[in-house]
Order: sequence, then structure tokens, then C-alpha cells
Amino acid sequence: MTEHLPNIAIDLLQQLITVPSFSKEEDKTAGLILGFLNYHGMEAHRKGNNVWAKNKFFNAAKPTILLNSHHDTVKPNPAYTRDPFLPTIEQGKIFGLGSNDAGGPLVSLIVTFFYFYDRPNLKFNLVLAATAEEEISGTGGIELIWNDLPKIDMAIVGEPTLTDIAIAEKGLLVLDCINHGKAGHAAREEGINAIYESLKDIEWFRTFKFPKISPALGEIKMSVTMIQAGQAHNQVPPECKFTVDIRVTDVYLLKEVLDIISRNVSCTVTPRSLRLKPSGVSLEHPLAIAAKQLEKKLYGSPTTSDQALIPVPSIKMGPGDSARSHSADEFIYGKEIEQGIDSYIALLNKIAL
Repeated sequence: MTEHLPNIAIDLLQQLITVPSFSKEEDKTAGLILGFLNYHGMEAHRKGNNVWAKNKFFNAAKPTILLNSHHDTVKPNPAYTRDPFLPTIEQGKIFGLGSNDAGGPLVSLIVTFFYFYDRPNLKFNLVLAATAEEEISGTGGIELIWNDLPKIDMAIVGEPTLTDIAIAEKGLLVLDCINHGKAGHAAREEGINAIYESLKDIEWFRTFKFPKISPALGEIKMSVTMIQAGQAHNQVPPECKFTVDIRVTDVYLLKEVLDIISRNVSCTVTPRSLRLKPSGVSLEHPLAIAAKQLEKKLYGSPTTSDQALIPVPSIKMGPGDSARSHSADEFIYGKEIEQGIDSYIALLNKIAL
């Protein structure tokens, strides 16, 4: 049966590519995925633009593993030379928007679920969730359906990782900061320059090192990425705003990081969200043990995914290459999808519960 799965997956991927599915506009791909599952005899559910299904012989007494990936995409990179919605296969590459991130991982997980769907003696339950709004970390995605799902014990999140396995993922904390000064004429010694007031804080963000270092993820990384100040060349600016992108490791809570920052800077600090938490599983967790048995590379990921919103132990794994995500003329190799399906099936067969 497995020899037919890559062809089924690639055919579904090509169908998905033809349908625009920008974040918050995924209604048509949600319908396509729901139709695929129903066509193949799998009972599925939909809420908003999220689609999920349970294996046929679901047993609440068994632990449950979630298979999750997203079907929304970003807008096409301006450097595209191809029609982003025209799936083409050339020299083993499947071109099209979302083919790599995360269409390849998504269809590989869907056919993996199909492979296990009607097996009566699984050691665990499987729940498949094809979710929305991952690219914008929106509230209409995995969070929207979490309480509708059965109790989940652990999760495999499909993202392009070359089928290596991320056992930890950095969380994201975005801060809007503001320093206040006093307006004055630039030609005279008057006013308080809010830009100069901000420089001290910006330098702190550039140089501060958090003392705890994650074995999997290393140090927390803070980057000042945007600055806005001033209205005229001859006016001392009374206000300076800047934005800080912080990638938080699994040895800190987001609230801890925010408290440390607030104690060390003079600017007013406002977090945009405390939702995108860091995650990690121990090397003794069944997911990590199974990964080691497959001799997969285990690593810590600096980028966020739906792992940040999944409140149970999880790993991130899938076909494709993260370096291709959001790039012009995005593609994934057909062989990578085949490898992804084989890797998902092998991992699930190795998990001891």
C-alpha cells in the first residue's frame, strides 16, 4: 500500500497549490481537504478553516498523538518568475506557492494518517488536524479547535525540516517600546531628545546576555528591528518608538523574560502577545526516543510554528527545506515527499507507549 501513497500525496499537493489560501482566506483549501478525507472514507470535521479527523477505531483509553500541519500560505514573493498557483513538475521538483511550506509536510501527514486510519490494533489513537492562520500566528487556527479535539498527549507538527527532528523550538516575544522626551528647536539647547534616550535601551537589548542557556536552543536572541521618531529635521523629537524581536528558549517563561527586561530598561515596554511560547521535549520522551532509534538528527529550531500554541509535548518534522520557505519559485522534491511519508510511518511505528 505504501508505494501508492507518494502519488496520492503529490496529486493532493498539486490540487492545493491551484487554490489561493492566504492566512484568513483558507476556506477553499479547507473544503478541498475535507472532501479528500471524506472521499477516502474518513469521517472528518470542520470549524472555521480548520479540518480534523480521528482514526476509525479511536479508543479513549489509549494515548492520542496529534498529526498537525497548516494549509495557509504567505503572499507570493515579489521575485516570483512562475505562476505561483500553477503546479508544475520539472526535474523531480514540484513548483508552486506553499509546496514546501507547508504543503509537502501537510500532504505527507494526511496520507500517513490514511495509512493508519482503519487499523484496529494501534497502540495509540491518531488525530489529524489541517489548520489555518499558522503564518500569522492567528487565533483562528489550532487554538480555535483545541477544545474540540479529543485529549491530546503529544504532537508531531509538519514543517519542512529535511525530515530531521526539532525537539525544541524558540518562542517569540515582540515588544513595542517607547521613550518620551521633550520637544524643542534643534538649533537651540532645548528639549530632551527621545532618540538619545532610546539609545541606552537599544544598546542594552544589543548587548545583554540572559544567564541561562538552553542545551537545545542556546541563547535567547534579541534584535531591535524597527525605529520611528521625529517629525521634522529641525525639531528635537519628543517621542521615539522601537520594536524588539525576541526569540525565547525553553529554559525561560515569556513572563520571566519580560520581567528581566522591564527591570533593566527605562522605556515603556508593551508585549504584543504572550501566546507564542517556547517548547521542548526531553530526550527521555517517547517521541525523542523513537527519533533516536531512527537515527534522525535532533536539533533546536530558531523559528516558530504551531508548536508554540500546542500545550503538550511535541516535535517538528517534515519533508522539504526551511531555507526554501517564503522564497520565490518555491518548490519541493517529489522524492522528499516520499521520504517524508516513510519517515512519519517509521517514527509512529517506533513510538513505545
